[in-house]
Amino acid sequence: MPKISVIVPNYNHARYLRKRMDSVLGQTYQDFELILLDDCSTDESRSILCEYGCDPRVRLEFNEVNSGSTFKQWNKGVGMARGKYIWIAESDDYADERLLERLVDVLDKEPEASFAYCKSWRIGPDNSVHGFQDWYFDLVDPLRWKADFCVDGREQFLNYFACSCVVSNASAVVFRKAIYERVGRADESLRLCGDWKVWAAMALVGKVAYVSEPLSYYRFHDGSVLHKSREGAVDVLESLQVVRWILDQGTPPQHVLTNVYKARADAWVPAVMSTRFPLRLKVAILKRARAIDPHPIRRVARPALRTVRYWFLRR
Repeated sequence: MPKISVIVPNYNHARYLRKRMDSVLGQTYQDFELILLDDCSTDESRSILCEYGCDPRVRLEFNEVNSGSTFKQWNKGVGMARGKYIWIAESDDYADERLLERLVDVLDKEPEASFAYCKSWRIGPDNSVHGFQDWYFDLVDPLRWKADFCVDGREQFLNYFACSCVVSNASAVVFRKAIYERVGRADESLRLCGDWKVWAAMALVGKVAYVSEPLSYYRFHDGSVLHKSREGAVDVLESLQVVRWILDQGTPPQHVLTNVYKARADAWVPAVMSTRFPLRLKVAILKRARAIDPHPIRRVARPALRTVRYWFLRR
């Protein structure tokens, strides 16, 4: 029985697949099975995945109908997994060869840790490096992620997850299958923020471990789920929904709540002010904002007044 199940959920990432596959199979830690999922890709993905099918560690599972959901694929892969630990290695990312070795070692030494994750590089379509993907962690706490840690998950949940998804990408995480299933798996009704919600839920029932060495390479490109989600403000709507769920589980300290209001307003206020979105969508955003923030209208009014003042002074 393999100790780790590595799940590669793919949809139309043929361009990046070989680099991803080679970075998984080339890991210094080798006690794993590799589950390759394809969600009805229309590019050359399936033929590329089949090239690796002769490896005894590899299992292929191709959907006959597109699921339309990243998190349905996650749950499908975890349901097939035989390992104690899970690594969801997204198909457009890749990893340092020591990622599994480092993160599995942390989980072995910290039996109460629900998951362990590492720092990530941010890369473009051509593999060029554009700093760190988790740069925004410093906005939440400039010191917390400067060194390795293993901390109480509830403390992490209340003080940090309410402000932001402080796990920057799934490819940087190795987690316990039993804990993932215990919290009900990923929420398949979410298109973008299902990862945020499931990491937060797992934090509630165990410790959270972090490795400050950058071992994952997160790829940002026009075809990414994150990029597409911004077209209909899905990122704004779902983030408000997840924060409401987090606040329902416990009340953070007041200074954290203040940061939560500001962090969410930095996203939803520009969306409400934008000319890109129809009125009905803005109403939906404002309704969800009101569910977490006691002063949503005030937060919209401030930038509106600044705009009016700016144009008045220019006259």
